[in-house]
Amino acid sequence: MRLGVLRWVLFTLVAAHVACAQAADTVKIAFIAPLSGTFALVFEENLKLFRAAADEANAKGGVLDGKKIEIVPFDNKGTPQETLIVLNQAIDQDIRYVLATVSSVALALSDAVSKYNARNPEKPLLFLNYDAREPSLTEGKCSFWHFRFEPHSDMQVKVLVEHLAAQPAVKKVYMINQDYAWGHSFKRAAREFLLARRPDIQFVGDDLVPLGKIKDFSPYVSKIRASGADTVLTGNWGNDLILLIKASEQTGLDAQFYTTHSFVWGTPTAIGASGAERIRAIMAFHINDANPEWEKKILAYGQKYKPIAHMDFLPVWQTIDMFVQATNKAQSLDPYKVALALEGMRYDGPAGESWMRAEDHQLMAPIYVTSFVRKGQPGVKYDTENTGFGWKTERLVTAKDSVPPMRCAMERPGK
Repeated sequence: MRLGVLRWVLFTLVAAHVACAQAADTVKIAFIAPLSGTFALVFEENLKLFRAAADEANAKGGVLDGKKIEIVPFDNKGTPQETLIVLNQAIDQDIRYVLATVSSVALALSDAVSKYNARNPEKPLLFLNYDAREPSLTEGKCSFWHFRFEPHSDMQVKVLVEHLAAQPAVKKVYMINQDYAWGHSFKRAAREFLLARRPDIQFVGDDLVPLGKIKDFSPYVSKIRASGADTVLTGNWGNDLILLIKASEQTGLDAQFYTTHSFVWGTPTAIGASGAERIRAIMAFHINDANPEWEKKILAYGQKYKPIAHMDFLPVWQTIDMFVQATNKAQSLDPYKVALALEGMRYDGPAGESWMRAEDHQLMAPIYVTSFVRKGQPGVKYDTENTGFGWKTERLVTAKDSVPPMRCAMERPGK
């Protein structure tokens, strides 16, 4: 009996020692996203991509001479309230780095992280925002503890609108956006930039729709048709974009769509041929513009993770790559030291050089305008989501040509 007890105690001690050793060799990063509900598909695909980027980093040695990156998912159900709950769960697991997107979530998360760090200066968190594009996150509400690895909406909308304004056929524009932080910022910027470039263009409609709530966009498309619009300008994403374009096809709306999220997983499949030759989209990068090294990597991880589309959403790769560079530069996993290392960091990406502006933690990066066209055209080697249609570069703006004004008065921690 005693021998059995001793064996059990010994086994427990050894198991605990192994678990501690494994934990010490792992850097956990929380992935907070809507992993259930209307937009779950998008974020399940994002999770695959983050795991692929972590695999790539780990295969190259991880961080700090061998520590492996582990992406730990948390379902925030798409709400700021649930985000704060799962943030506490991540903190309880001693996770110090947080990945998230969706502007309303990012605003709540950035504020919560800053307040937590003020109360816990010896054990801070760092928020790695890979895609929430609301400008205020690096402007009026900028935080030392927040970094954005994607150009914000004003930067992207300016590029999109400048491309639109260069098309003489565009005379009447209808805007439709989601009724939350991102949609409001898109609407404001699009109107401002377009009126500055093409004061002759008429805005013939402007709708805001509740995020993820509308099941039938036919009434909105009827309004667009009645307005005589030749162009629809929208920041909608997910089902709110898919259903809008489907309804436009079903009702015979003959208009061009200028969008920010048509490439998002599941959207090309849903729109199919109905979007061919009439959708433009802002992108950070795409496989049809990849060099051989990036093409090989994207295809290899596609074989492993079986994503819906190509794993070419650059902000995810860039976030993990720059995090690895920063930890190795700092020779530390202390979020404060990693933040300092990220400031001013340069990144040689497949679309050209990017850099993290130290004053506001906003990434300066190349921006593409692409069109959705049939595979096989010059510049379209690959289709997306087996649709027979892929993304073609119409315009590429370098990072140095899309730098926004500085509007951040950052409070830096006193260390």
